Amino acid sequence: MNFTRWSARLPGTQRRAAARDDRSSVPAARAEYARPEGTPAQPDDAAPAPSATDTAEGLPGPALDDLSAREILGRLPAPVALLHGPDHRVAYVNDAYEAAFGPRPTGVPAAEAMPELDRLSVLPLLDQVLRSGTPRTVKSRRTTEGGSYTVTCTPIAGEDGVLVYAADVTDHAEAAERLRTSERRHRETAVTLQRSLLPQELEQPDDLRIAATYQPGGTDAAVGGDWYDVITLGAGRTALVIGDVMGRGVRAAAVMGQLRTAVRAYARLDLPPHEVIQLLDVLAAEIDASQIATCVYAVHDPNEGQLVYASAGHLPILVRDEDGTVQRAADPTGPPLGTGGWVHTSGTIALPPGSTAVLYTDGLVERRSEDIDEGVASLARALSGAKGSPQVVCDRLIRSLGVTAEHDDDVAVLVVQHPARTGSNAELFHNAALDLLGGIEAAPRARAFATGVLTSWRFPVELRDLGVLATSELVANSLQHGTPPMRLGLRRTDRRLIIEVTDGDDHLPRRRQAEPADEAGRGISIIASIATSWGSRRTPGGGKAVWCEFALPQ
Repeated sequence: MNFTRWSARLPGTQRRAAARDDRSSVPAARAEYARPEGTPAQPDDAAPAPSATDTAEGLPGPALDDLSAREILGRLPAPVALLHGPDHRVAYVNDAYEAAFGPRPTGVPAAEAMPELDRLSVLPLLDQVLRSGTPRTVKSRRTTEGGSYTVTCTPIAGEDGVLVYAADVTDHAEAAERLRTSERRHRETAVTLQRSLLPQELEQPDDLRIAATYQPGGTDAAVGGDWYDVITLGAGRTALVIGDVMGRGVRAAAVMGQLRTAVRAYARLDLPPHEVIQLLDVLAAEIDASQIATCVYAVHDPNEGQLVYASAGHLPILVRDEDGTVQRAADPTGPPLGTGGWVHTSGTIALPPGSTAVLYTDGLVERRSEDIDEGVASLARALSGAKGSPQVVCDRLIRSLGVTAEHDDDVAVLVVQHPARTGSNAELFHNAALDLLGGIEAAPRARAFATGVLTSWRFPVELRDLGVLATSELVANSLQHGTPPMRLGLRRTDRRLIIEVTDGDDHLPRRRQAEPADEAGRGISIIASIATSWGSRRTPGGGKAVWCEFALPQ
C-alpha cells in the first residue's frame, strides 16, 4: 500500500485503480516466468480461482488492489486516525472513530482536536513514535465516555506521520474488573474472618505489659492463618501463644480459629505447655491432615521469672535483657502440628524484670532472597535497640524488618514486657511464703502468718479477714489430703491478692456438695463463695497447687 500517493489524495476524489505497473502478483509472475516466450496464455491462466474478495452470491467483489487506503481504513470496525507532521495534525479519521468519539476536523493538531487521546495517555507517545520509528501501545485505558481501549501508534515510513489504531476492549476490561472485585471481596471476607477470630482486646496481666500486631499480606496475596492470644491462667500466671496455619484463604483462617479456640480450652485445664501442644497436635490432624500448622505455647509465672514453653515447629522466642542483650530460645521442641507420632517436651528461657520477649510468625523474618536464620538474626539486632512500650516495640520491629502494606505474607508479632518496678510502684507488689512443717499444728501458724502479712500490706479489715479464712481452708485441705512438702504463698499486685498452697500429692481437688452430716468437704465450696476466683493445677515436679484470688478495691 503506497501511503505517499494515499495521503496526497485524501482531500480529493478517490482513485479506484492505481498504476498497474506498481504492483505484481506472485502467482502471475511465476506463470510468466514458467511460460515459454511467445506461448499464449492458457484458459486456466485467464481464469483465476475465486478469492476471499468474492461476494456472498458468488460474484467476484473488488480486489484488494482496487481499493484505496481510505476505503480499507474506512471499512475497519475499529477506530483509526492518521496524524501528520511534528505537531500531529489530523489527516484522516474513519467512520468507526467518528462513531466512538465524534467528528474530528482535519488539519488541526491532535492536542486540540482529539482530547480523547489525552485521556487515553496517547499524546505523550506520538513524539516517541516519530523519533524512534517504533510502535508504542497503551493497554486498556478508560475514556470518559465509558469505553476501554487498547491503542497502538505505528509510524508511517517516509510520511512523517503516525497511524493510531484503537481496539475496543471494554468487555475484557469489565470482565477483568469483575474478577478483581470478586477477588477483593473474597480477600476482604477472609481478612474480616481472621480479624474476628483474633482477640479484639488483649488481656493485660498484673506483672506483664503486652501488645500485638497483625498485618495481612498485600492486596495480591490471599490472607493466611497467623494468630496469637494471651490467656490469664490465675494465680498471676499467663499463657502466651502464637501460631501460623500453612496455606491461605478462608480455609486457613477457619482452621486457625478452631486451633485458637482449642488452645483457650486446653489452657483452662492449666496443663504444662508440652501437654497443650500434644493435644493440639492430635486436634490439628483431626481437623485437616493437609493443613500443617506451627505453634509455640508459653507460660509465665511471676514467682519463677521465666517462660516455660513448648514449640511445634515454630520460630524461636527472642528475649531482650535490660542491657540490650538478646537471648534466643532453643530450637523447636517438636515438629509442626498435625504430623503426629511425636512426644513434645517443654523448654525454658529466662524473663527477668526489665526484659522483653518477642513471639512472631515467619512473615516477619522470611525473605525469598535470604535464609530464614538471617531473618531471625536481623530481628534480634532490631530488638536489641528497640525501647519503649510494647506497642512501640511492635511498630519498630515491623519497620526495621521492612514490612509494608505490600508485603507478600501475613505478619503477627506479640511483644511481652516484664517491667522492672521501682519506687512507689514497687510497693504494690509483694511476696511472702511459709513452709508448712509438722502436722495439724501447721494450721494455726499459717493463720497467724497470713494475719501478720495482710496487716503489714495495709489491707482493709474485711479483705484481711477473708484472706485469713481462705488461707485456713486451703491449708486444712492440704494437710488433710496432701503430702509433704507443703508451702503457703501470699502475693499481692496492684490489682489482686493471691493465696496459693502447694503439696506433694497430684490429686486435684474438686468442688462437691457436702451432706449435712459430713464433717468435711466444704472447704473448696467456702473458697469458691468468698474468693473472686480459684483453681488448681499439677506442678512440674509432681504434686499440685491450689489457689484463690481476691480483687482489690480500686
